[in-house]
Amino acid sequence: MCGITGTIDLHGTGPVDTSALDAMTDRLLHRGPDSTGRFVEGGVGLGFRRLAIVGLEGGEQPIRNEDGSVVLVCNGEIFNHRELRAELEAKGHRFRTPTDVEVLVHLYEEHGTALLDRLNGQFAFALHDMRRGRTFLARDPMGILPLYYTCTDRHFVFGSEIKAVLEHPGVERRVDLTGLDQVLTFPGTISPRTLFRGISGLQNGHYLLVENGEVATHAYWDLDYPLLDDEPAALSDEEYLETLGGLLEQSVRRRLQADVPVGYYLSGGLDSSLIGALVHRVGAAATPHSFSISFGEEAIDESRYQQLMAARLGSRHHETVFRPTDIASGLRRMVWHAECPVKETYNTCSMVLSAAVRASGTRVVLTGEGADELFGGYLGYRFDLSGRRTGGDPFEDEVRRTLWGDPEIFYERDYNAWRETKLDLYAPDVRDAFSEVDCLTEPVVDPRMLRGRHPLHQRSYLDFKLRLTDHLLSDHGDRMALAHSVEARYPFLDPDVVRFATTMPPRLMVTEDTEKYALKAIARDLLPPEIVQREKFGFRAQGSPALLRQDIEWVEDLLSYDRIKRQGYFDPDVVEHLKRQYRQPGYEVHPHLGDDLLLTVLTFGLLLDAFALPDNA
Repeated sequence: MCGITGTIDLHGTGPVDTSALDAMTDRLLHRGPDSTGRFVEGGVGLGFRRLAIVGLEGGEQPIRNEDGSVVLVCNGEIFNHRELRAELEAKGHRFRTPTDVEVLVHLYEEHGTALLDRLNGQFAFALHDMRRGRTFLARDPMGILPLYYTCTDRHFVFGSEIKAVLEHPGVERRVDLTGLDQVLTFPGTISPRTLFRGISGLQNGHYLLVENGEVATHAYWDLDYPLLDDEPAALSDEEYLETLGGLLEQSVRRRLQADVPVGYYLSGGLDSSLIGALVHRVGAAATPHSFSISFGEEAIDESRYQQLMAARLGSRHHETVFRPTDIASGLRRMVWHAECPVKETYNTCSMVLSAAVRASGTRVVLTGEGADELFGGYLGYRFDLSGRRTGGDPFEDEVRRTLWGDPEIFYERDYNAWRETKLDLYAPDVRDAFSEVDCLTEPVVDPRMLRGRHPLHQRSYLDFKLRLTDHLLSDHGDRMALAHSVEARYPFLDPDVVRFATTMPPRLMVTEDTEKYALKAIARDLLPPEIVQREKFGFRAQGSPALLRQDIEWVEDLLSYDRIKRQGYFDPDVVEHLKRQYRQPGYEVHPHLGDDLLLTVLTFGLLLDAFALPDNA
């Protein structure tokens, strides 16, 4: 994993401000501590920070094609690079480096932007074609790697993280109130929206072309489930399970490709345990390291199951004990990396985990994200089996029609009723302008991908787009791993696995009493029954009530009446009420059914400070 940046003069006349480009690139040192590089020609500048994983020697970027007319900076990995390299060499292409991503420049020569259809990987890249005078940027289908961009008066500016984009002198620092409203409404922001007005996130499965002063966005992939009246595939249940098991094993094998040590996270749940078992089955080159976190608090601790799996697999296991005081010590840095306020504190745990990975000498870690969203891992999937929750409230029906194109699709909550809670929390000026801020007045997904699909597939699509891509993979995954220069890889999100999962009948995903039925069936021969039969236990840590009880000076200052009033985003009287409520003995925010509003207010305050964002004047 690495970091990329760039500026393009949309008028095509001015020279590149190399000091600005270097400042943008240096801001991503944590993503690539091993080396740096840049390309500058005419009005185009590309910057690169490298985290060396494949081809440790001679893998510097930018990378060029044979005649130097195509230039690439890439953040990510191409897991099918060996097959692609052999094919391209057979066609006469000459490779200059041992890295996996060099295939991109030669694939571009052969296929143009259609090269994206040939890749199995996780990536965000920028490729400049000097002959055509255009720049081609893309983000992988699953959205594992981030890419942000904006346009100033004359420049197109991009970077792997928003903090790099903000280093460009032409980029203003402003809060996007609709982005904040998304955080309060959904699991997090939804690309292209961010918390920074004017700065967009490239959506998963999309690419950009910057050409002749114009910026155009194109979709090349989406999670496409079959229509209800499509003919089912002629496979038996056993054939589905056997094929899925083989694809997962192949995916793990691909993601063990590296010239540095590869380990895996071990939460004690089904998904990470299955990945760990497959790592050992395919025969890692050396005994891999496994990593877990424990809390010393029975209600949220999974160490018994983590230790059970580590002993079963024979890994070199590292357990980190996380205390409530660790939340406060890591919260400020976590928000700086996440670039977004949060409703849960578990990102601080993830950041501690990646520190343990790095300290062990491991640079790549496999993790289990994606299994819940693709294989029916949340309680809501069983809820859908009990029958559709139809509308009835005309206002709620209208919200669902706007968001999903269908008033009978229920996802997570009644959003119209939740509006009132948000309105109470906002400052009077935000409340008065709420019609311009409200994130419920525009679609957040493509309704065509929901229409005519099975309810389980509808929920899976929404989980994928609203929860996984820009929250679990971005602020929780990519950012927390790269905070310590660690690359995270996701075997459940292999394109072949995802493609096959969309063809599997819903009955193999969820039954009346079992989530992730298919994965549990595969795991029975690989894992102890204590793991396979466990109820889902979400990864979580203590919330804002635990922080308030520590009487931390900077927390009190960030949530003080005067500061909240001066900033002008939230109502200070409502924040005071929440503080009194959260301080009550024994009070806790339910980890799955409640929203930790005070933590959102607190981490939003940290965001304002970290990025010097202005008050809402």
